[in-house]
Order: sequence, then structure tokens, then C-alpha cells
Amino acid sequence: MDPFEVRMQFLTLLRRLNASQPSIQKVVGYALKYYARCGEDLWDCVIEECQKGDINHRINILYFLDSLCETCLLAKSQPGSLGPESANHSLYMDYVARDLAKIVGYVVPEGRQGLPNLMSTKQILERWRSKRVIDPQIIDEITAGLNARRAAPPSSPSGQPSLQFSKNDVFKRIEEDRERHKRLRERRWVQPVTHNHAQLQGQLASFLPLTDDADGEGELTIDIEFDNEWETTSDWNEDDDEAAAEENELCFPGEGGGEKPMDLS
Repeated sequence: MDPFEVRMQFLTLLRRLNASQPSIQKVVGYALKYYARCGEDLWDCVIEECQKGDINHRINILYFLDSLCETCLLAKSQPGSLGPESANHSLYMDYVARDLAKIVGYVVPEGRQGLPNLMSTKQILERWRSKRVIDPQIIDEITAGLNARRAAPPSSPSGQPSLQFSKNDVFKRIEEDRERHKRLRERRWVQPVTHNHAQLQGQLASFLPLTDDADGEGELTIDIEFDNEWETTSDWNEDDDEAAAEENELCFPGEGGGEKPMDLS
């Protein structure tokens, strides 16, 4: 196919996109297949459809981008899996990072019109931030903008279209949200595998090299997981003392003997 035919067929697939995984994966596969020849043109199609589509179609495009980013990361961790070009390129990741603020603006427009997509968008952004899919600083800036918009007093300009959905549209949205949230829960604990440490697979975690945020793509998955857990873990308190005592009693029943708890201060 020539570039014009590739573009037209991609637009057709985008316009038929829904929340189901087969539909999303079909578009992802097509976008990656023609990345080398028409990657930038296909990305322009994504931006165009995200701007033109209705509010339900825009959130479908954002979830499509979520799967596209995941597949691009997988291609980078397995050089050559999508052809020789996948080893030296970030595929669509650079486009997503560059235009993310614009995309979020289309998916969650200001005012009441964007409310149905707000929480789903924030969930995807948080997942991308915690798993280093996109630069956390970019995510934080966009999330701060969404939070500031949510905290601002509601405005209802006369020219803003009102949200009116038919009964069928409401039921369709409920079903699609259920499908999307199911998929998001399934992938919540799946961390991206960096392509720079393929030779370290199979080693014990204690023998892996130390990395930090400054290493970028070279940061190990286990370090990302540790950072996420460390940020969400509270300080040691009395509840932890009680839990430790209960675990100790279960493991060694009758051996407590009234001993005082260990002083961890």
C-alpha cells in the first residue's frame, strides 16, 4: 500500500475503535507494522481523531495509547521483535511524551464535558508515572493541571455544549468502562522490563547493580517496584508491633513467655 492508503485504512480502524482488547490490539498492530514507513503520518491521524471524536471515543483513544506504549516498551526490551528499526528507536513513545499535554486536553476538555473522562485519565497517567512509561515530571505537570482545573469553581459558558447522552449511550459507556477498568486492574502490577539488562535475567536481586532515577531507561524493574512500595509504606507504629507479635505467636506458639517486644527505636 502507498502512504495514502495506509493513512486512510488507519483512520478507518481508529474510527471503529472501542474498549475491547481485540479492537485495541488490531489498531496497535497496524500502527507498529507501518511505523517505519508512515509513523509520523499515523501519529497525526491519532491527534486528529482525538480532537474530532466524541467524548467516549477520545477515552478509547487514550486506552489505545496505553496499549501502544506497553507494546513499544516490550519491543525495546526485545530488540528485533518488530524489525531492525525497533532496536534503535522509541517507536511512538517520543510522540506520546511530546504531545501528551495536548492529548489530555482533548480527552478531558474543560468544564462539565470532560468530567466523564477525568478519573480514567488520571488512572492511566498515574500508572505511566509509577512505571516510568513517560517521564514522571511530564506526568506530574499534567496531573497538577487537571487537579487545579478540578479545584477551580465550575463555570458554564453559554457557548459550551451540554452533556446529553441517550439511554443506549449511557449503557454502552458503562460496559466500556467496565472493560477498561478490568484491563487496568490486570496490568496494575506489571512492570516494564528494560532492554538494557536482558543479560541479568535469572540472577538474584541482591546481585543486581544499583540504579536510580538518573539512569532513565537503564533503571531496573526491581528498583522501580521498590520505589513504589517505599513511597506508599507508612512509618513503623504500634499496629506493626501487634502484627509482628501475632505472626511470631503463629510461628512459635507458646514460646513468647511474656517477653517484652524488641526496642526498635
